[in-house]
Amino acid sequence: MFSVNNYPKESIPFANSKVKSLISGACFHDAWAIQSAYPDEDALDQFLRVVSQTPRWIDALMVVRNLTVSMFGLKNLGALSQVSSIKTTADYVLGDRVGIFTLLYKSEDEVLLYDQDKHLSVVVSVHKQTTQDDVPGLVTVTTVVLTHNWLGRLYMIPVRPLHRIIARSMTSAVGCT
Repeated sequence: MFSVNNYPKESIPFANSKVKSLISGACFHDAWAIQSAYPDEDALDQFLRVVSQTPRWIDALMVVRNLTVSMFGLKNLGALSQVSSIKTTADYVLGDRVGIFTLLYKSEDEVLLYDQDKHLSVVVSVHKQTTQDDVPGLVTVTTVVLTHNWLGRLYMIPVRPLHRIIARSMTSAVGCT
């Protein structure tokens, strides 16, 4: 059982999650689950609330990342916290940019966001579900990375351990009021 005060727990995507089919063949994936402090929010609202509260140290790491990868011809993603403060979830349609990601799939219970470059593709799922114990708003944040070449595999060496820290930290914000 999860509670709002729990730190995210390593998890797996729910069986009915759209992201589950992308894990096969991925060079990296992880999933973190936590009971949401706002169980009535849909999946995109959960994501928008969390990224708007991105800790400064994570945005600082994104600045370092963007400066470093520009030397290899990879794109500058900007900051994770850069989301529109005036758009609501209803305003977003498939193909829209949502911060550093593009909206791939949207339902009440799950949102898939992605980004791709010549070296890799990333898909992030935010999935909300009521548990078997009838606990509403259990949110699982899953990241799937598919590498396209040696540069993607090289890129993931330092990113893999950092991503786990960042994803767990960001997921913890789902449980905060």
